[in-house]
Amino acid sequence: MTQNHVSGMETSAISVLKRAVELDHSDRYQESLVCYQEGIQLLIDAMKVAVKDDSKRGHYREKIKSYMDRAEQIKAHVNQMKEDVKYHEQIRIAEDATGYSYESLFKPYMSSLLTEVWVQDPYIRHTHQLYNFLRYCEMLLKAPCQVKKIHLLTSQDEADSSQQSSALAELKESLNAQGVTLDLQYSSTIHDREIRFDNGWIIKIGRGLDYFKRPKGRFSIGYCDYDLRQCQETNVDIFHTKHTKTL
Repeated sequence: MTQNHVSGMETSAISVLKRAVELDHSDRYQESLVCYQEGIQLLIDAMKVAVKDDSKRGHYREKIKSYMDRAEQIKAHVNQMKEDVKYHEQIRIAEDATGYSYESLFKPYMSSLLTEVWVQDPYIRHTHQLYNFLRYCEMLLKAPCQVKKIHLLTSQDEADSSQQSSALAELKESLNAQGVTLDLQYSSTIHDREIRFDNGWIIKIGRGLDYFKRPKGRFSIGYCDYDLRQCQETNVDIFHTKHTKTL
């Protein structure tokens, strides 16, 4: 392994751990925990393959232990808040911000125990909104969990329901081929947007899944990669409950 590659691992570790500390100081504990864990593993890998000097290895071990201790404190804190049913975290997505793809936003809350998801969003109707939901389903399939059922509660497009119906029917068939059931229901009275996981997490996004700005063109950066897509300003509220109810 080249020195440049090792140096790159160290640089990546520093960057991820710096982000972990920033999230920690902002009380975004669940997100910071994911970054601490990733950064610690990068440091361990770098130390294993590159550090031969005993004093430097000792320095690495001290840093790793310090970050591991903080990660354990956060994990205990979050678990206690879950037990007390007091967990609440808010993420403010600024106008034109990037880095908030579905994977980036939801990853900290998707454990291996996740098997069922409830999506309540009245605006899964127009073409771009249907694609948003498709991308969200794809994200669930790629995540380190075993989602077997997705519930969607949305409103029907009164002007032209044919496109909405055919798109969701096609998605339902496609998900079924992947071993995932899509339970689709319509309501003419829903307004609130909410996503629930059966591992206890509840995520409320002010704009629902439709918080991305329209890209400038089909060949503009951010058209395919939602982490590079600019967002509209919105708040994301995350809660945890030991007794998740179905929508």
